[in-house]
Amino acid sequence: VQLQASGGGLVQAGGSLRLSCAVSGIPFSSTHLGWYRQAPGKQRRLVAQISTGDTTSYLDSVKGRFAISRDNAKNTIYLQMNSLTPDDTAVYSCNVAPRPTLRWGQGTQVTVSS
Repeated sequence: VQLQASGGGLVQAGGSLRLSCAVSGIPFSSTHLGWYRQAPGKQRRLVAQISTGDTTSYLDSVKGRFAISRDNAKNTIYLQMNSLTPDDTAVYSCNVAPRPTLRWGQGTQVTVSS
């Protein structure tokens, strides 16, 4: 099983980023998936999830700013992040949702400057 997140970087407040996570080794199209983030000194938490039927849900603090999507043909999920704030600074990773059951991949760092 591999979870390969990419697309992070340094962005100014108000900016946007699009994250990608390529998933291998699982039945992708029949698995609920999500994006998680872990800020320094804090616990990892689920910020967005998408079901096998493309139903989505979000952490309250990112609603209206983040959008999760999936491409079953590419075994990839995405996270479009708009109107970023310094509070969004974290390492972002993907995993099964709502409970992460796979070994974590490396994640991708998102840093938002004020």
